[in-house]
Amino acid sequence: MSTHILNNPFPSTAYNGPEYFCDREEETKSLLNNIKNGNSTTLVAIRRIGKTGLIQHVLGQLPKGWKGIYVDILDTEDLNNFLNHITSAIMNAVPEKSNIGIKFWDFIRSLRPIITFDSLTGEPQASFEFKGKETEKNINSVLHFLENQEFKTVIAIDEFQQIVNYPEKNTDAWLRTRIQQLHNVVFIFSGSQQHLMTELFTSPKRPFFRSTQMLKLEKINKEKYCNFIITMFKKYQKEIDRDLTNEILEWSDNYTFYVQQLFNRVFAATKKNVTSEIWKQEASQLLKEQESLFLGYRNMLTISQWQLLKAIAHEGKVYMPTSKQFLSTYQLSTSASILRSLKTLCDIELVYSEFDLQGEKYYSVYDVWFQRWSKLR
Repeated sequence: MSTHILNNPFPSTAYNGPEYFCDREEETKSLLNNIKNGNSTTLVAIRRIGKTGLIQHVLGQLPKGWKGIYVDILDTEDLNNFLNHITSAIMNAVPEKSNIGIKFWDFIRSLRPIITFDSLTGEPQASFEFKGKETEKNINSVLHFLENQEFKTVIAIDEFQQIVNYPEKNTDAWLRTRIQQLHNVVFIFSGSQQHLMTELFTSPKRPFFRSTQMLKLEKINKEKYCNFIITMFKKYQKEIDRDLTNEILEWSDNYTFYVQQLFNRVFAATKKNVTSEIWKQEASQLLKEQESLFLGYRNMLTISQWQLLKAIAHEGKVYMPTSKQFLSTYQLSTSASILRSLKTLCDIELVYSEFDLQGEKYYSVYDVWFQRWSKLR
Protein backbone atom coordinates (compact mmCIF):
# COMPACT_ATOMS: atom_id res chain seq x y z
CA MET A 1 0.00 0.00 0.00
CA SER A 2 1.45 3.34 -1.03
CA THR A 3 1.65 5.92 1.72
CA HIS A 4 0.63 9.53 1.28
CA ILE A 5 1.80 12.26 3.62
CA LEU A 6 -0.85 13.16 6.17
CA ASN A 7 -1.33 16.62 7.59
CA ASN A 8 -1.89 14.95 10.94
CA PRO A 9 0.16 11.83 11.80
CA PHE A 10 -2.48 10.40 14.16
CA PRO A 11 -5.33 9.09 12.00
CA SER A 12 -8.10 7.35 13.92
CA THR A 13 -10.37 6.11 11.15
CA ALA A 14 -8.27 4.13 8.69
CA TYR A 15 -4.94 2.44 8.01
CA ASN A 16 -2.61 4.88 6.23
CA GLY A 17 0.51 2.82 5.68
CA PRO A 18 3.44 1.57 7.77
CA GLU A 19 4.79 5.05 8.50
CA TYR A 20 1.73 5.82 10.62
CA PHE A 21 1.45 2.39 12.19
CA CYS A 22 2.76 1.74 15.68
CA ASP A 23 4.50 -1.50 16.68
CA ARG A 24 2.57 -4.81 16.33
CA GLU A 25 5.83 -6.32 15.14
CA GLU A 26 5.33 -9.68 16.84
CA GLU A 27 1.70 -9.96 15.76
CA THR A 28 2.64 -9.05 12.18
CA LYS A 29 5.40 -11.65 12.20
CA SER A 30 3.04 -14.33 13.54
CA LEU A 31 0.36 -13.63 10.95
CA LEU A 32 2.82 -13.56 8.06
CA ASN A 33 4.45 -16.77 9.29
CA ASN A 34 1.06 -18.49 9.42
CA ILE A 35 0.21 -17.26 5.93
CA LYS A 36 3.51 -18.40 4.40
CA ASN A 37 3.04 -21.84 5.92
CA GLY A 38 -0.52 -22.21 4.70
CA ASN A 39 -2.17 -21.83 8.11
CA SER A 40 -5.31 -19.81 8.68
CA THR A 41 -5.47 -17.59 11.77
CA THR A 42 -8.21 -16.56 14.17
CA LEU A 43 -7.54 -13.02 15.37
CA VAL A 44 -9.50 -12.01 18.45
CA ALA A 45 -9.57 -8.57 20.06
CA ILE A 46 -11.90 -6.18 21.82
CA ARG A 47 -13.29 -3.42 19.64
CA ARG A 48 -11.22 -0.39 18.65
CA ILE A 49 -7.89 -1.81 19.72
CA GLY A 50 -6.44 -1.80 16.19
CA LYS A 51 -7.47 -5.17 14.81
CA THR A 52 -8.48 -3.93 11.36
CA GLY A 53 -5.38 -1.77 11.07
CA LEU A 54 -3.19 -4.78 11.84
CA ILE A 55 -4.92 -6.83 9.14
CA GLN A 56 -4.43 -4.07 6.56
CA HIS A 57 -0.80 -3.74 7.67
CA VAL A 58 -0.22 -7.48 7.15
CA LEU A 59 -1.98 -7.55 3.77
CA GLY A 60 0.34 -4.75 2.66
CA GLN A 61 3.40 -6.90 3.46
CA LEU A 62 2.44 -10.14 1.77
CA PRO A 63 5.29 -11.94 0.00
CA LYS A 64 5.55 -11.99 -3.77
CA GLY A 65 2.98 -14.24 -5.36
CA TRP A 66 0.27 -13.52 -2.78
CA LYS A 67 -2.85 -11.36 -3.01
CA GLY A 68 -4.82 -10.05 -0.03
CA ILE A 69 -8.60 -9.68 0.15
CA TYR A 70 -10.21 -7.82 3.06
CA VAL A 71 -13.95 -8.13 3.70
CA ASP A 72 -15.96 -6.82 6.66
CA ILE A 73 -19.17 -8.80 7.15
CA LEU A 74 -20.51 -6.98 10.23
CA ASP A 75 -23.54 -5.63 8.35
CA THR A 76 -24.36 -8.90 6.56
CA GLU A 77 -27.58 -10.67 7.49
CA ASP A 78 -27.45 -13.90 5.47
CA LEU A 79 -25.37 -15.93 3.03
CA ASN A 80 -26.51 -13.85 0.07
CA ASN A 81 -25.13 -10.72 1.78
CA PHE A 82 -21.96 -12.68 2.47
CA LEU A 83 -21.67 -13.48 -1.25
CA ASN A 84 -22.22 -9.82 -2.15
CA HIS A 85 -19.53 -8.65 0.26
CA ILE A 86 -16.85 -11.16 -0.60
CA THR A 87 -17.38 -10.72 -4.35
CA SER A 88 -17.23 -6.92 -4.05
CA ALA A 89 -14.05 -7.19 -1.93
CA ILE A 90 -12.34 -9.28 -4.62
CA MET A 91 -13.47 -6.87 -7.34
CA ASN A 92 -11.89 -4.02 -5.39
CA ALA A 93 -8.66 -5.96 -4.84
CA VAL A 94 -8.06 -6.90 -8.49
CA PRO A 95 -8.10 -4.06 -11.05
CA GLU A 96 -10.60 -4.76 -13.83
CA LYS A 97 -8.06 -4.23 -16.60
CA SER A 98 -5.35 -6.48 -15.10
CA ASN A 99 -4.98 -10.03 -16.41
CA ILE A 100 -6.57 -11.56 -13.34
CA GLY A 101 -9.10 -8.72 -13.20
CA ILE A 102 -10.32 -9.44 -16.71
CA LYS A 103 -10.78 -13.13 -15.87
CA PHE A 104 -12.49 -12.46 -12.54
CA TRP A 105 -14.84 -9.77 -13.84
CA ASP A 106 -15.82 -12.00 -16.76
CA PHE A 107 -16.45 -14.83 -14.30
CA ILE A 108 -18.55 -12.61 -12.02
CA ARG A 109 -20.57 -11.23 -14.92
CA SER A 110 -21.41 -14.82 -15.89
CA LEU A 111 -23.24 -15.07 -12.55
CA ARG A 112 -25.36 -12.06 -13.57
CA PRO A 113 -25.08 -9.78 -10.55
CA ILE A 114 -26.16 -6.15 -10.43
CA ILE A 115 -22.89 -4.17 -10.45
CA THR A 116 -22.95 -0.61 -9.13
CA PHE A 117 -20.25 1.87 -8.14
CA ASP A 118 -20.08 3.67 -4.82
CA SER A 119 -20.85 7.35 -5.41
CA LEU A 120 -18.16 8.49 -2.97
CA THR A 121 -15.31 6.01 -3.46
CA GLY A 122 -16.04 4.78 -6.99
CA GLU A 123 -15.51 1.21 -5.79
CA PRO A 124 -17.52 -1.53 -7.53
CA GLN A 125 -20.21 -3.37 -5.61
CA ALA A 126 -21.85 -6.63 -6.64
CA SER A 127 -25.38 -7.58 -5.67
CA PHE A 128 -26.90 -11.02 -6.21
CA GLU A 129 -30.45 -12.21 -5.79
CA PHE A 130 -29.74 -15.90 -5.19
CA LYS A 131 -31.42 -17.99 -2.53
CA GLY A 132 -30.65 -21.20 -0.65
CA LYS A 133 -28.48 -23.73 -2.43
CA GLU A 134 -27.89 -21.38 -5.35
CA THR A 135 -26.15 -18.92 -3.02
CA GLU A 136 -23.99 -21.68 -1.54
CA LYS A 137 -23.09 -22.86 -5.04
CA ASN A 138 -21.92 -19.41 -6.09
CA ILE A 139 -19.90 -18.75 -2.92
CA ASN A 140 -18.19 -22.06 -3.59
CA SER A 141 -17.57 -21.02 -7.21
CA VAL A 142 -15.96 -17.73 -6.12
CA LEU A 143 -13.66 -19.53 -3.67
CA HIS A 144 -12.66 -22.12 -6.25
CA PHE A 145 -11.96 -19.40 -8.80
CA LEU A 146 -9.31 -18.07 -6.40
CA GLU A 147 -8.12 -21.60 -5.64
CA ASN A 148 -7.36 -22.22 -9.31
CA GLN A 149 -5.22 -19.13 -9.90
CA GLU A 150 -1.43 -19.14 -10.18
CA PHE A 151 -1.07 -16.83 -7.18
CA LYS A 152 -1.95 -17.59 -3.56
CA THR A 153 -4.68 -15.68 -1.73
CA VAL A 154 -5.30 -14.48 1.81
CA ILE A 155 -8.93 -13.68 2.61
CA ALA A 156 -9.34 -11.68 5.81
CA ILE A 157 -12.94 -11.87 7.03
CA ASP A 158 -13.54 -9.24 9.69
CA GLU A 159 -16.32 -9.61 12.30
CA PHE A 160 -16.58 -13.27 11.35
CA GLN A 161 -18.82 -14.04 14.35
CA GLN A 162 -21.68 -12.46 12.38
CA ILE A 163 -22.28 -15.81 10.65
CA VAL A 164 -23.88 -17.19 13.82
CA ASN A 165 -26.76 -14.75 13.24
CA TYR A 166 -27.50 -15.92 9.70
CA PRO A 167 -30.93 -17.53 9.24
CA GLU A 168 -29.36 -20.40 7.28
CA LYS A 169 -28.70 -23.34 9.58
CA ASN A 170 -25.17 -24.65 10.20
CA THR A 171 -23.48 -21.91 8.19
CA ASP A 172 -20.17 -22.54 9.97
CA ALA A 173 -20.33 -26.26 9.14
CA TRP A 174 -21.04 -25.58 5.48
CA LEU A 175 -18.31 -22.95 5.22
CA ARG A 176 -15.78 -25.12 7.06
CA THR A 177 -16.39 -27.93 4.55
CA ARG A 178 -15.78 -25.57 1.62
CA ILE A 179 -12.60 -24.14 3.16
CA GLN A 180 -11.15 -27.60 3.82
CA GLN A 181 -11.09 -28.13 0.07
CA LEU A 182 -8.84 -25.12 -0.52
CA HIS A 183 -5.06 -25.40 -0.64
CA ASN A 184 -4.19 -22.15 -2.41
CA VAL A 185 -6.27 -19.87 -0.16
CA VAL A 186 -5.72 -19.16 3.54
CA PHE A 187 -7.88 -17.10 5.87
CA ILE A 188 -7.70 -14.61 8.68
CA PHE A 189 -10.89 -14.82 10.71
CA SER A 190 -11.16 -11.83 13.00
CA GLY A 191 -13.82 -10.68 15.41
CA SER A 192 -14.48 -8.39 18.35
CA GLN A 193 -17.19 -10.41 20.10
CA GLN A 194 -14.70 -12.58 21.89
CA HIS A 195 -17.12 -15.04 23.46
CA LEU A 196 -18.62 -15.88 20.06
CA MET A 197 -15.23 -16.15 18.33
CA THR A 198 -13.94 -18.35 21.14
CA GLU A 199 -17.01 -20.57 20.88
CA LEU A 200 -16.64 -20.89 17.10
CA PHE A 201 -12.97 -21.86 17.12
CA THR A 202 -12.26 -23.53 20.47
CA SER A 203 -15.40 -25.50 21.26
CA PRO A 204 -15.17 -29.22 20.31
CA LYS A 205 -18.83 -28.99 19.32
CA ARG A 206 -18.17 -26.49 16.51
CA PRO A 207 -16.94 -27.33 12.98
CA PHE A 208 -14.06 -24.82 13.12
CA PHE A 209 -12.65 -26.41 16.29
CA ARG A 210 -8.83 -26.17 16.22
CA SER A 211 -8.84 -25.45 12.49
CA THR A 212 -6.74 -22.29 12.82
CA GLN A 213 -3.88 -20.74 14.74
CA MET A 214 -5.22 -18.48 17.53
CA LEU A 215 -3.90 -14.96 18.06
CA LYS A 216 -5.17 -12.66 20.81
CA LEU A 217 -4.51 -8.97 20.20
CA GLU A 218 -3.62 -6.98 23.32
CA LYS A 219 -2.99 -3.28 23.81
CA ILE A 220 0.17 -1.82 22.30
CA ASN A 221 3.15 -1.76 24.65
CA LYS A 222 2.97 1.58 26.43
CA GLU A 223 6.67 2.41 26.15
CA LYS A 224 6.71 1.65 22.43
CA TYR A 225 3.58 3.73 21.92
CA CYS A 226 5.17 6.60 23.84
CA ASN A 227 8.32 6.49 21.71
CA PHE A 228 6.25 6.33 18.53
CA ILE A 229 4.20 9.39 19.50
CA ILE A 230 7.25 11.48 20.43
CA THR A 231 8.92 10.51 17.16
CA MET A 232 5.87 11.48 15.10
CA PHE A 233 5.73 14.91 16.73
CA LYS A 234 9.43 15.45 15.94
CA LYS A 235 8.92 14.47 12.30
CA TYR A 236 6.43 17.32 12.03
CA GLN A 237 8.72 19.78 13.85
CA LYS A 238 6.71 19.71 17.05
CA GLU A 239 7.64 18.65 20.57
CA ILE A 240 5.91 16.71 23.32
CA ASP A 241 7.38 15.84 26.70
CA ARG A 242 7.65 12.14 27.64
CA ASP A 243 5.83 12.68 30.92
CA LEU A 244 2.95 14.42 29.15
CA THR A 245 2.81 11.64 26.56
CA ASN A 246 2.53 9.00 29.27
CA GLU A 247 -0.08 11.11 31.05
CA ILE A 248 -2.26 11.21 27.93
CA LEU A 249 -1.72 7.49 27.29
CA GLU A 250 -2.83 6.77 30.83
CA TRP A 251 -5.93 8.95 30.47
CA SER A 252 -6.76 7.16 27.20
CA ASP A 253 -6.20 3.79 28.88
CA ASN A 254 -3.56 3.02 26.22
CA TYR A 255 -6.50 2.01 24.01
CA THR A 256 -5.56 2.47 20.35
CA PHE A 257 -8.66 4.23 18.99
CA TYR A 258 -8.89 6.64 21.92
CA VAL A 259 -5.14 7.32 21.95
CA GLN A 260 -5.22 8.16 18.24
CA GLN A 261 -8.33 10.30 18.56
CA LEU A 262 -6.99 12.42 21.40
CA PHE A 263 -3.48 12.79 19.99
CA ASN A 264 -5.00 13.80 16.66
CA ARG A 265 -6.64 16.73 18.41
CA VAL A 266 -3.65 17.57 20.58
CA PHE A 267 -1.39 17.59 17.53
CA ALA A 268 -3.78 19.87 15.62
CA ALA A 269 -4.02 22.29 18.56
CA THR A 270 -0.23 22.51 19.06
CA LYS A 271 1.88 25.04 17.20
CA LYS A 272 5.24 24.01 18.62
CA ASN A 273 5.21 22.45 22.11
CA VAL A 274 2.44 20.45 23.76
CA THR A 275 1.49 21.74 27.19
CA SER A 276 -0.64 20.23 29.93
CA GLU A 277 -3.19 22.97 29.30
CA ILE A 278 -3.49 22.06 25.61
CA TRP A 279 -4.15 18.36 26.06
CA LYS A 280 -6.53 18.80 28.99
CA GLN A 281 -8.50 21.41 27.08
CA GLU A 282 -8.78 19.08 24.09
CA ALA A 283 -9.78 16.17 26.33
CA SER A 284 -12.44 18.27 28.03
CA GLN A 285 -13.84 19.46 24.71
CA LEU A 286 -13.91 15.91 23.40
CA LEU A 287 -15.97 14.72 26.37
CA LYS A 288 -18.31 17.65 25.98
CA GLU A 289 -18.91 16.73 22.34
CA GLN A 290 -19.68 13.13 23.34
CA GLU A 291 -22.12 14.05 26.12
CA SER A 292 -25.27 13.67 24.01
CA LEU A 293 -24.16 10.14 23.11
CA PHE A 294 -23.59 9.27 26.75
CA LEU A 295 -26.99 10.61 27.74
CA GLY A 296 -28.38 8.50 24.93
CA TYR A 297 -27.10 5.44 26.75
CA ARG A 298 -29.18 6.49 29.74
CA ASN A 299 -32.31 6.84 27.64
CA MET A 300 -31.96 3.42 26.04
CA LEU A 301 -31.27 1.54 29.30
CA THR A 302 -33.35 0.67 32.32
CA ILE A 303 -32.50 2.42 35.58
CA SER A 304 -30.77 -0.73 36.87
CA GLN A 305 -28.72 -1.13 33.69
CA TRP A 306 -27.71 2.54 33.68
CA GLN A 307 -26.65 2.46 37.32
CA LEU A 308 -24.59 -0.68 36.73
CA LEU A 309 -22.95 0.81 33.62
CA LYS A 310 -21.92 3.91 35.58
CA ALA A 311 -20.64 1.78 38.46
CA ILE A 312 -18.44 -0.34 36.17
CA ALA A 313 -17.19 2.79 34.42
CA HIS A 314 -16.29 4.38 37.74
CA GLU A 315 -14.44 1.28 38.94
CA GLY A 316 -12.58 0.72 35.67
CA LYS A 317 -12.40 -3.03 36.25
CA VAL A 318 -14.99 -5.00 38.21
CA TYR A 319 -14.00 -8.52 39.26
CA MET A 320 -16.98 -9.38 41.44
CA PRO A 321 -20.07 -7.54 40.18
CA THR A 322 -22.38 -9.35 42.64
CA SER A 323 -20.25 -8.86 45.74
CA LYS A 324 -21.85 -7.15 48.71
CA GLN A 325 -19.17 -4.46 48.71
CA PHE A 326 -19.75 -3.53 45.06
CA LEU A 327 -23.54 -3.55 45.42
CA SER A 328 -23.37 -1.49 48.59
CA THR A 329 -20.84 1.04 47.30
CA TYR A 330 -22.97 1.94 44.28
CA GLN A 331 -26.37 1.28 45.88
CA LEU A 332 -27.26 -1.36 43.30
CA SER A 333 -30.12 -3.84 43.45
CA THR A 334 -30.01 -7.60 44.03
CA SER A 335 -27.43 -9.98 42.63
CA ALA A 336 -29.99 -11.60 40.34
CA SER A 337 -30.97 -8.22 38.90
CA ILE A 338 -27.33 -7.24 38.43
CA LEU A 339 -26.59 -10.45 36.52
CA ARG A 340 -29.53 -9.78 34.18
CA SER A 341 -28.41 -6.20 33.61
CA LEU A 342 -24.80 -7.29 33.11
CA LYS A 343 -25.83 -9.79 30.43
CA THR A 344 -27.77 -7.09 28.59
CA LEU A 345 -24.87 -4.62 28.76
CA CYS A 346 -22.53 -7.28 27.37
CA ASP A 347 -24.99 -8.29 24.64
CA ILE A 348 -25.32 -4.71 23.37
CA GLU A 349 -21.54 -4.24 23.69
CA LEU A 350 -21.43 -1.44 26.22
CA VAL A 351 -19.52 -3.75 28.59
CA TYR A 352 -17.07 -6.55 27.85
CA SER A 353 -15.47 -9.29 29.93
CA GLU A 354 -11.75 -10.03 29.87
CA PHE A 355 -9.11 -11.97 31.81
CA ASP A 356 -6.12 -10.34 33.48
CA LEU A 357 -2.58 -11.74 33.51
CA GLN A 358 -3.46 -13.91 36.52
CA GLY A 359 -6.42 -15.42 34.70
CA GLU A 360 -9.02 -13.54 36.77
CA LYS A 361 -12.15 -12.44 34.92
CA TYR A 362 -13.24 -8.83 35.08
CA TYR A 363 -15.73 -6.48 33.42
CA SER A 364 -15.03 -3.08 31.86
CA VAL A 365 -16.88 -0.56 29.71
CA TYR A 366 -15.96 -0.39 26.03
CA ASP A 367 -16.06 3.39 25.76
CA VAL A 368 -13.06 4.95 27.49
CA TRP A 369 -14.48 8.44 27.02
CA PHE A 370 -17.71 7.38 28.77
CA GLN A 371 -15.57 6.07 31.62
CA ARG A 372 -13.81 9.43 31.96
CA TRP A 373 -17.08 11.36 31.61
CA SER A 374 -18.86 9.26 34.24
CA LYS A 375 -16.14 9.93 36.80
CA LEU A 376 -16.82 13.66 36.48
CA ARG A 377 -20.51 13.17 37.32
